[in-house]
Amino acid sequence: MNNKIVIALGGNAIQTDDGSAEAQRNAIRETMQTLKPLFKTDTDIVISHGNGPQIGNMLIQQSVADSEQTPAMPLDVCGSMTQGMIGFWLETEINRILTEIESERRAGTIITRVEVDPEDPRMSTPTKPIGPFYDKAEVEALQKENPDSVYKEDSGRGYRKVVPSPLPVSILEHKLISDLVEDKNIIIACGGGGIPVVKQHNTYEGVEAVIDKDFASEKLAQLIDADTLMILTNVENVYVNFNEPNQQKLTDVDVATLKDYIDQGTFKEGSMLPKIEAAIDFLESGYGQRVIITNLTNAYEALEGKVGTQIKR
Repeated sequence: MNNKIVIALGGNAIQTDDGSAEAQRNAIRETMQTLKPLFKTDTDIVISHGNGPQIGNMLIQQSVADSEQTPAMPLDVCGSMTQGMIGFWLETEINRILTEIESERRAGTIITRVEVDPEDPRMSTPTKPIGPFYDKAEVEALQKENPDSVYKEDSGRGYRKVVPSPLPVSILEHKLISDLVEDKNIIIACGGGGIPVVKQHNTYEGVEAVIDKDFASEKLAQLIDADTLMILTNVENVYVNFNEPNQQKLTDVDVATLKDYIDQGTFKEGSMLPKIEAAIDFLESGYGQRVIITNLTNAYEALEGKVGTQIKR
């Protein structure tokens, strides 16, 4: 079994059709039961997670309740709130399992800030849609209030605000996370890709952006010297020609082969491509030994090398 692993949970591990707290917590309970065999080992574990549906709902709530008495919170603050909310659910369920299996380990959540470069070209090209849908008249009114905000039409469903999605430069809490993991705690970190911040003088300030969860998880895995990065998604393997009659399952693959597939345009932007790019970055950093991409059901067997897509240098 691996010595240290970062597990990046996909949105399907938390998302439900019912957005209530109870339904989301039940989904997390089922997800953590799937990972229970891993909690029985002595593997050092960090868990990251997405927050797409949760932050979308929170931004809608902020918009609806926005008033002089209850002003809407900015995106970085909303991100921190979803980290706390989802982290609370995750650590509660993990600690319940740890007690059940009579383990002395404990789980906890670290609200995580992720440094980004203000000069990153991605900061000047907003692409990530967030929050509620608006009609054209609403967008015009919103842009009068905030001329710098950018809205784009989204697949005929209306307009949504779009924000930058820069690459992570560093994880500010990585030393704290590493120390806690060394003490055999199971740590939840980099929720929703972390809170994007930029350095200003002697401190850091939040910025309106969204960091890809898989890139943030990869950066964290580097910084805490993890052996393995596991990216859990909704498919058992990475596929070439996905959903086509000639689709091909990838089982054991190296970085050079994946780069060839990227050059051929095999992987879709916003879907499998960022996961593959994160895998390559981790392995080429010199820190990582292996990246696994699979679904939640096969997580434990994939760690044993039996299933999933196993990526090595």
